[in-house]
Amino acid sequence: MVFHLDKCIGCHTCSIACKNIWTDREGTDYMWWNNVETKPGGGYPTRWEDQVNYKGGWEVRGGKLRLKSTGPARVIPNIFHNPTMPSMDDYYEPWTYKYEDLFNAPEGDDQPTAIPISMVTGEYIDVEAGPNWDDDFGGSPVYAENDVNLEGLPEEVRQQMFEIQRLAFFYMPRICNHCMNPACVASCPSGALYKRGEDGIVLLNQKGCRAWRSCVSACPYKKTYFNWSTGKSEKCILCYPRVETGQAPACFHSCVGRIRYLGNLLYDADRIEETAKQDDLDLVDAQRDMILDPHDPEVIAQAKANGIADSVIKTAQESPVYKFVKEWGLGLPLHTEFRTLPMLFYVPPLSPVLSTTQGGTVRNDSDDLFADIEKARVPIQFMGKLFAAGNDGLVRYALRKQYAVRMLRRHLTVGDIDLETAQRALQEAECTQEEADAIYKLTSLATFDDRFVIPPAQREMAIEMLNDPLEHKKSTGFGFREAPQRS
Repeated sequence: MVFHLDKCIGCHTCSIACKNIWTDREGTDYMWWNNVETKPGGGYPTRWEDQVNYKGGWEVRGGKLRLKSTGPARVIPNIFHNPTMPSMDDYYEPWTYKYEDLFNAPEGDDQPTAIPISMVTGEYIDVEAGPNWDDDFGGSPVYAENDVNLEGLPEEVRQQMFEIQRLAFFYMPRICNHCMNPACVASCPSGALYKRGEDGIVLLNQKGCRAWRSCVSACPYKKTYFNWSTGKSEKCILCYPRVETGQAPACFHSCVGRIRYLGNLLYDADRIEETAKQDDLDLVDAQRDMILDPHDPEVIAQAKANGIADSVIKTAQESPVYKFVKEWGLGLPLHTEFRTLPMLFYVPPLSPVLSTTQGGTVRNDSDDLFADIEKARVPIQFMGKLFAAGNDGLVRYALRKQYAVRMLRRHLTVGDIDLETAQRALQEAECTQEEADAIYKLTSLATFDDRFVIPPAQREMAIEMLNDPLEHKKSTGFGFREAPQRS
């Protein structure tokens, strides 16, 4: 998956589409499998990126990869209490309104109001938090300044971000990353979580779940939730009933900004552990190296030998995700230092720049070709911590290439940039004009079929296709269903 953040308008249509389909039941009131956060900001649940507190993801200790939150010797002591699991306050206590006070209020001089009541206790609640409570609060001393990614940045950089003339923010939609090396799967003592071999979607079997909630702590992105009504954990299923019929997931389909891309990747699963052990600054490149070229005859031959269908190989060759991540180097994983090797990649946004007005004309503070990137209101260091584990060079490369494509389009459509300058920008961004045209078309002119290249479902492999998900939707979680059988 790829989310192009330069196109996200923060409308939350994706969140509502997901909410109406999957989490409209009792016990799921506080769950947002898809949410859109404002960065800089605390996010949902509050400060979910702080793994010193939550201890999610993996760490390398003594040359071995191990979970931060749990392990064979740590399961039993925490069986009745998990100290690193988010509390209801870290999310928010869901509420509704007492509408009968409006309809049944006696005649009087005052306008009747509907007071908020908790959906958990039914009692009056003083609402102090909610989903995306810090929406659009870039620069806020309450929310934005508490962003975990600001920690460790030079003090002058932190202060610059909150000066009036530099205030800026951007939107970051989040769903389950359906990681290559999912910590939630590894942490589950019951084996209820598994990564499907046919398409890599991470699912949680409701019948196998025993409410250990290790998955909630182990997921560093906090995208596994506990249903307080049923006593089962739940998570994003990437709308697999839709994917299996060739349809895009609901949040992808409903996206107003058309920022979302879906396609399959071929990768070398034998290298997962080796890749996850790399130093932080090398993790993104190592993960990209795992992704195989679907046009390579040797890769095709090995894929067929492993039982991968020709239709899957063909869609891998047409995958927009492969282009953004591997060919163009624009897609970056979120917090790769968590070592789960997420399969959701982000194209970092071009933020507003500092400029001055002279004689009625707006000019940049620098004449350097890529000064807009280096002088951007959201510092490169902040983006680097968010998308590249501190490797600012990878973010700088992605932003420079995007900016070079923009300069070329300005030359071709507006004419305020001469051809020589546009070509120099492409050269310095290590981008050819043919590649720039391809990036422009997939970013701005892509059709539905260009953005979502979904391989035909292999019915003989997908056990879940034998059940009707809508039949079970209103029962428990996603329904008690037969445990998947694997050979």
